Amino acid sequence: MSQKMIHWFHFSSPQTFFPLAGRLWPLCAALATALGLAGLWLGLFVAPTDFQQGEGYRIIFVHVPVSWMSMVIYLAMAFWALLGLTLNTRLSGMMTRALAPTGALFAFLSLWTGALWGKPMWGAWWVWDARLTSELILFFLYLGYIGLTAAIDDPRRGDKAGGVLALVGAINVPIIYFSVKWWNTLHQGASVSLSQGSSMAQTMLWAMLLMALSLWFYSIAIALYRVRTLILERERSTQWVNDWVRQQGEAA
Repeated sequence: MSQKMIHWFHFSSPQTFFPLAGRLWPLCAALATALGLAGLWLGLFVAPTDFQQGEGYRIIFVHVPVSWMSMVIYLAMAFWALLGLTLNTRLSGMMTRALAPTGALFAFLSLWTGALWGKPMWGAWWVWDARLTSELILFFLYLGYIGLTAAIDDPRRGDKAGGVLALVGAINVPIIYFSVKWWNTLHQGASVSLSQGSSMAQTMLWAMLLMALSLWFYSIAIALYRVRTLILERERSTQWVNDWVRQQGEAA
């Protein structure tokens, strides 16, 4: 029976995870491209015009998915950070670092597209709204993590310090999500809810979900690609990395 059990920690080693990441990231990138093209086509050309906001509302097909993913990626970072701090696995710190730049990008895009959407709705590029402010804090948390880990020369010490910051900063994610309910805020409530369903047209909903899935697969693809680079950098003195580099040179 024990021989048939799944060895959950088999891929926790950088050496075993490296080839798996190499097989998965091109597939995830292809899915991200296909889903993104389908989502943009539905959102920009098929979805009906909003009766209140006109054509300008279509920015939600980028704004909402990047906002979702900015929170999801930070929670994923906190998950890997927890594994790294409790199990002391080398791969956990690399995965946390690999996710951070994409999360920072999505947080920036969330703020930027939100400003483009907010100007015609509120008459201002920025207001100190609870959700906008907490999203800005999330962006700074990403930058703080990247800066902190880069400032520490020892990668393992940097992983631990960054992991603590990732775990502490995770408390900001539910604040972002529930800010509209907890405080009197200008930001509109969620159009898609697990408990209440969707208040938007089916075409709009499908476009948004396709874009969200596209960004999800993009995040996985770019994180896997980036973690392979980190693995090669940190494990460059090992025999298996030298063998892999030699094989790549022979294949070229």
